[in-house]
Amino acid sequence: MSTPRAAAPRPALVRLLIALAIVVPVFIAQIAVWTLRPTLGALPTALLSALIASIGGWAAYVAYVHRFERRAALELAGPGAARELGAGIAIGVGAFAASIGILALLGVYRAVGVGPLLPVAMAFLMAIASGTIEEIVFRGVLFRLVEEWGGTWTALVVSSLLFGLGHLVNPHATALGAIAIVFEGGILLAGAYLVTRRLWLPIGVHAGWNFAEAGIFGVPTSGAPMQGVLLGELTGPEWLSGGIFGPEASIVAVLVCVGVGSALLLRAARKKRFVAARRSERPAPLA
Repeated sequence: MSTPRAAAPRPALVRLLIALAIVVPVFIAQIAVWTLRPTLGALPTALLSALIASIGGWAAYVAYVHRFERRAALELAGPGAARELGAGIAIGVGAFAASIGILALLGVYRAVGVGPLLPVAMAFLMAIASGTIEEIVFRGVLFRLVEEWGGTWTALVVSSLLFGLGHLVNPHATALGAIAIVFEGGILLAGAYLVTRRLWLPIGVHAGWNFAEAGIFGVPTSGAPMQGVLLGELTGPEWLSGGIFGPEASIVAVLVCVGVGSALLLRAARKKRFVAARRSERPAPLA
C-alpha cells in the first residue's frame, strides 16, 4: 500500500501573503490600542501595547510557522534568546550613544535638564513593542520569505525600502527621515538577523536603539517627541541634526548604522549566511 505524499510547500511569495495576513493585524492592534489612552491612562496603555506586540506577535508568528511551514519557529526559540537579546540591546544602545556623542561634539545635541520617570518607563515599553513586532514583520516575515524567493540581496533591498516607507506614516515624518531609515534600519537590522538567522538579536538592537534615543537621551524618535532620563535639544541643519524627525534622520546616525550594519553583514557573509537568488532550499535557522 503506497504512502501518501506530503503536500508540496506553497511558494515563498504565497506564504509571504499568508504570514502578513496573520501577523500584521497584531501590528495594527498594538497601535490601535493607543486610542484607549484617555480611558486607561498613558502607562497602562503603553504596557498593553507592549504585551500585544510581544506576546501577540510571538503567538501569531509561531502559529503561522507551525501551520504553513510545518516546522518549529526556531527564529524565536528560547535557548540562547537572553544572550542574543542582551547583545542586541548593547549594540543598539551603543550605536545610538555613538551617534549622539558625535552630535554633541559637533554642538548639535545638548542635554538641557533631567526628565521625569513616567516618560522613561513609557519609552521602555514602547521600545519593547516596536522592537518586537516590527522585527517579526520586517525581518521574520518580509526579509526571510523574500530572501527564500529572490536571495539575500533582494530581500535586503525590498525590506529596507518598505521599512523606510513605513516610517512615513509616523507623526512629523519627513522624506529625509524615511530615506535615512532605509539605510539605518534596513542594513543594521538585516545584518543582525543574518548573523544568527534568529530574531532575538535584531529585536534587541531595535529596542536598544529606540530606548536610548527616547528613554535616555530624550530626543524625538521617528518623529515622535520624547522625554528621557535627559531632556535633549537639537540644533543645526536638518541633514545634520535630523530636524523634527529626530537624530535618526541625521547623516551621523546613518553613517554609524551603516558602519555597524556593514560589519554585521560581513560577519554573516563569512559565516556563509547569504543565500543566492531563487534558491529552492529554505535556509534553516540555527538551533
